[in-house]
Amino acid sequence: MTRRYFGTDGIRGQSNVFPMTPDLAMRVGIAVGTIFRRGHHRHRVVIGKDTRLSGYMLENALVAGFTAAGLDVFLLGPIPTPAVAMLTRSLRADIGVMISASHNPFADNGIKLFGPDGYKLSDELELEIEDLLDKDIYSQLAKPHEIGRAKRVDGDIYRYIEFVKRTLPREVTLDGLRIAIDCANGAAYKAAPAALWELGADIVTIGNEPNGTNINFECGSTHPEALRKKVHEVRADIGIALDGDADRVIIVDERGEVVDGDQLMAVIADSWANDNILRGGGIVATVMSNLGLERFLGGKGLSLARTKVGDRYVVEHMRNHNFNVGGEQSGHIVLSDYGTTGDGLVAALQVLACVKRSGKTVSEICRKFEPVPQLLKNVRISGGKPLENPVVIQAIADAESELAGNGRLVIRPSGTEPLIRVMAEGDDSVRVESIVNGLVDVIANARSAAA
Repeated sequence: MTRRYFGTDGIRGQSNVFPMTPDLAMRVGIAVGTIFRRGHHRHRVVIGKDTRLSGYMLENALVAGFTAAGLDVFLLGPIPTPAVAMLTRSLRADIGVMISASHNPFADNGIKLFGPDGYKLSDELELEIEDLLDKDIYSQLAKPHEIGRAKRVDGDIYRYIEFVKRTLPREVTLDGLRIAIDCANGAAYKAAPAALWELGADIVTIGNEPNGTNINFECGSTHPEALRKKVHEVRADIGIALDGDADRVIIVDERGEVVDGDQLMAVIADSWANDNILRGGGIVATVMSNLGLERFLGGKGLSLARTKVGDRYVVEHMRNHNFNVGGEQSGHIVLSDYGTTGDGLVAALQVLACVKRSGKTVSEICRKFEPVPQLLKNVRISGGKPLENPVVIQAIADAESELAGNGRLVIRPSGTEPLIRVMAEGDDSVRVESIVNGLVDVIANARSAAA
């Protein structure tokens, strides 16, 4: 069945433009409520959001849908995505919802769904929801006396803060560390600084003044320049940059150099392997992770299992094969000993624990391997299927032959934006750049011809 609404991370799009409209959000509430209305107990759903202006609109539409389906709704307000996953389990809710477009600009928004176990829904459940969305779902509405209630709860963010603090090893404190934290004007603008301060760190915070339209704007994990500047300005020991919903993290070391998710996974995997708590014999990452990470792990006798892009696929592989560390180069780090989805703050604390235990600087700890030259470029498309064009297929085959044994090529449609992503890596940076540029031109021309 072809997906019409769901991408790699829930439903996402520009606010007030199909599919991200209040009408669809209400229908999602009814459809999901119908599917998860099992048994005779009072069913409940928890809804969190980031700080986007459109969050108010979508929140109210979802409330209308869920209550119409007979579920009680607990509104958490602005709160990180991993907190929604955690509270879905903690509050014994039947479903968890996060209204967020993650790292996207403020004009976008999205709906992420979690099951009662705190994990993102399976492909099968998403297809079941899609099937209902295109049907007459109003026949599924609750009877008048079964309509749900909605309640706004204010204190559950502190439950998440306490949970995060407990993930730091007991013998470790952050005393003596100056940390610059960039909250991306997003969902963690309250929780992240509070947790780090309560653990003893000296905190300098930026990106903590959301106004509805400045989420991810020139800040956060996708725009680390502001944090690099702040680290230099205040002479911080480390900078931590979260994204709009705080499920990913990027580190800036004391020299102002950016440390990506591949390096962070290497740090955590190495530490956990030394402590004999790493499971699965290695870690799980996506096809986008650098070849240098794979070589580093191999040198330690550890494996790198690759999945397609999307943290939900990483988590699925982790669950099926008993891994407890996984993630993406973009900074989604999943530590299944602590949570069911990516958690930027929890991952940052594991890195901070390594720094404190070693007594070394962040730049010494977080440079585990030399990345293989890698280049990623995007081709924006307005329709059609350029990857099915015979000319493009042949160009890709030629590029793969040229890289054989000395690198990798990954070409894929974005799951969240109308883009074709072209990535190549190899030991020869000149060859990598030539291959990527050539493929971008071929795909762009194929797109133009189709248009």
